[in-house]
Amino acid sequence: MKLLLVEDSERLRQTLRHGLQGAGFTVDAAQDGVEAKGFLSSYDYELVVLDLMLPRLDGIAVLRSLPSGGRRPRVLVLSARDQVADRIEALNAGADDYLVKPFAFDELVARLHALSRRPQQAQPVVLTHGALSWDPLSQSATVDGHPLGLTPREFAVLGLLLRHRGRAFTRLEILERTAGSDTEVSDRSVEVLVFGLRRKLDATGLQGMIETRRGAGYLIP
Repeated sequence: MKLLLVEDSERLRQTLRHGLQGAGFTVDAAQDGVEAKGFLSSYDYELVVLDLMLPRLDGIAVLRSLPSGGRRPRVLVLSARDQVADRIEALNAGADDYLVKPFAFDELVARLHALSRRPQQAQPVVLTHGALSWDPLSQSATVDGHPLGLTPREFAVLGLLLRHRGRAFTRLEILERTAGSDTEVSDRSVEVLVFGLRRKLDATGLQGMIETRRGAGYLIP
């Protein structure tokens, strides 16, 4: 799951980033509200962990800037502000959950997993394209009901291309959206990923589903 962490304390931000990556999340990190808005406008996230007391633009303003439907991420507010009025303000602004600092890391992870299981109201839970089905809740992809046996990164790439059918993504864009914006993995690894994904699709009879557009990237028409 791709997650944006927004926290102005560098020490806590780095600690949480490493911990969440160890828990299986793909994590981008922002240190203030303006940077957070930049990430949110450029990438798709399933989850956001958001501090409220941020420089330049506070967490409430970030919450209110999120779209009301579609690909809106689930937001867990993580704040030292522990008054009931603070929780009400954040929830009314669009937060899905609220956890007060100090906190137990295991509880944070459990709440994030709980949020990720909530179905999005404004988008289909399962994406389909002909005989292909892609289910983000079960993290499975099937063709005519038969599992494709994808790796987690192949699954993420397939989901990206299905969600944005008709749009071409460069290797760098695919890498940033499926492996984190500061990943040290070379964008050439995307070629290997797409090759493996195509081979698995071809084996089911779905030849040519992923196209390559010269100078533009990969897409599913």
